[in-house]
Amino acid sequence: MAPAEVMTFDTELSQCIEDCLACQRVCLETLTYCLGKGGRHAEAKHLRLLMDCAEICQTSANFMLRGSELHSRTCFACSEVCGRCAESCARLGEDRLLKACADMCARCSESCWRMGGGVMPQTPNPEAAQRAANLPA
Repeated sequence: MAPAEVMTFDTELSQCIEDCLACQRVCLETLTYCLGKGGRHAEAKHLRLLMDCAEICQTSANFMLRGSELHSRTCFACSEVCGRCAESCARLGEDRLLKACADMCARCSESCWRMGGGVMPQTPNPEAAQRAANLPA
């Protein structure tokens, strides 16, 4: 890899780690806020997404920080979860905190999409892929 390519990758990697850690924090803050607000803000599906998003963001950041060869896989999952979380927060209205969470989740989703290469890498184990395909959504 040429020096400019290394620098670009390092910059993108650092930005993705920052985005994941910021998203994790915002999702946890939003979770606490939504629990206090109650009603539709505290619906199980929405709260689960906030928890899932916080968890996968932390996991993805950890994979990238330690230089795991598998970080593209966690980034791909993180991109999908963050995208869903952004949509869920946006659906709840124009509340300032929910908008900030939706914006951060969308930013992290995009950052992780780029870091994951934009496509899910081929599963090396076809049986594992089949088992995953049979899991309920």
